[in-house]
Amino acid sequence: MQVPLLDLKAQYATIKDEVLKQINEVLDSQQCIGGPKVTELENKIAELCECKYAVGMSSGTDAILASLMALGIGPGDEVITTPFTFFATAGCIARVGAKPVFVDIDPTTYNINPALIEPVITKKTKAIMPVHLYGQVADMDPIMQIAGQASLAVVEDACQAISATYKGKKAGAIGTCGCFSFFPSKNLGGIGDGGMTVTSDEDLYKMLVWMRNHGSEPKYYHKYIGGNFRLDPIQAAALLVKLPHLADWSQMRRKNAAFYTKKFKKTVIQTPVIADDCELIFNQYVIRVPRRDELVRHLQANKIGCEIYYPVPLHLQECFAYLGYKAGDMPEAEKAAREVLALPIYPELTDEMKEFVVKTILDFYK
Repeated sequence: MQVPLLDLKAQYATIKDEVLKQINEVLDSQQCIGGPKVTELENKIAELCECKYAVGMSSGTDAILASLMALGIGPGDEVITTPFTFFATAGCIARVGAKPVFVDIDPTTYNINPALIEPVITKKTKAIMPVHLYGQVADMDPIMQIAGQASLAVVEDACQAISATYKGKKAGAIGTCGCFSFFPSKNLGGIGDGGMTVTSDEDLYKMLVWMRNHGSEPKYYHKYIGGNFRLDPIQAAALLVKLPHLADWSQMRRKNAAFYTKKFKKTVIQTPVIADDCELIFNQYVIRVPRRDELVRHLQANKIGCEIYYPVPLHLQECFAYLGYKAGDMPEAEKAAREVLALPIYPELTDEMKEFVVKTILDFYK
């Protein structure tokens, strides 16, 4: 049996006709930049996230980058974030000329540890960027309290957590702004790159609109230096088809996660910890295991897809050597990087496929 880490073809087969219909509407209109599809998606994402505004972006990365630019963060500034995340989180901080300041993670949720944030705040600190990793919202109450006391912006990297909740609040709606990715592997994935920034701050919303269009308003008049961060209407068209399915697809991921967790109970496999008052969307289902790299080879030999999110914490990446971090500075992130492994969790998994994944893993540890 073959079990891929993700099977986008299985999902696409159920919505193919409607996706093609929506895309053809864009092509027939020849309104290939902006337009009604983008506006409709923005309105629906704002409603989903319980925010006043949403601004379509060309990718999740550009959603983060434009947010930092719109907040005026640049050279000489510092942004506090986690080292255990996808590269774009800290890469965008560096790209605007600011300095990423890393603090270690909570070993159970893999999200930033709020208790470690306050000691690294300096006069140069301008923002905190928590990441809602694997589809679980970070512990936002203490983060927001710290940010409020220090007058800092909070940019939520919610790229893996669209519709996830924390104490009844939606991911992306808690901080100053929230950033989403529509990369095809996400719970709400496009047919290429796409992203969105949400906020309830009207002034920030206006700046985000300017930033995604070269800082221009009106056309050819540039008060700011922005970029080309516009969401493609073809992506918006596909996402409008997928959006009504998001809740069901995320529920199916939760069902698959519960299946794995029950099967792995009382074994050496550490299953995901769901924090109190959080509803996860399981963008990934990540276990912690001994002999992780050997298990990866075993799964690959049995044609089971798996992935390590993430093998090298950002503070140890070569491009960030100038920051002066060394091995041992972020022990929990470094330990997680040696032990975590993501298993297939997509909604279209069959019980037979899940049983095969579980059996193959348990056989390895017998």
